[in-house]
Amino acid sequence: MPKPTDSFTSELTKHQKVGVFVDAQNMYHSAKNLYKGRVNFGEVLKMAVGNRQLIRAFVYAIKTESGEEAAFLEALKKVGFELKVKDLQIFPGGMKKGDWDVGIAIDAVILADKIDVAVLVEGDGDFIPLVEYLKTNRGVKVELISFKRSTSAKLIEVANKFTDLDEMSDKVILK
Repeated sequence: MPKPTDSFTSELTKHQKVGVFVDAQNMYHSAKNLYKGRVNFGEVLKMAVGNRQLIRAFVYAIKTESGEEAAFLEALKKVGFELKVKDLQIFPGGMKKGDWDVGIAIDAVILADKIDVAVLVEGDGDFIPLVEYLKTNRGVKVELISFKRSTSAKLIEVANKFTDLDEMSDKVILK
């Protein structure tokens, strides 16, 4: 069978409704550790949506005590993200925690009836049950965008499609 042309594929996907869920901390730390750079989240959003219809794009971030992330958060809003921000938790003894795993999962489940495709910009294997649920119980295609070197192999395996940011670091990494 011949391979579909880009225009054929484009025609098939343009009616797909997409929800994008970005774990800012996961992407920030991956880019910093792997490339000593920062992620161009605007470019990642363009890749996630393509020619399809964006329903909602969330970015999940943690607010630090210093507030140094304010300009970063404002930039995310300007490129089209809805911000979900919460305070960094600091426990007695100094341990710090700041993740959005449950929030991301809940938002994806809530939005599942309104989208055809959920794009997770995330590498954490904790999202495997979410991916399986969205695919099996909600009929949602799940795409994953992340740096392969810092992504759970099993998460890649269960996703319908995987885009490796390592292969396009020239486009998505800001030095």
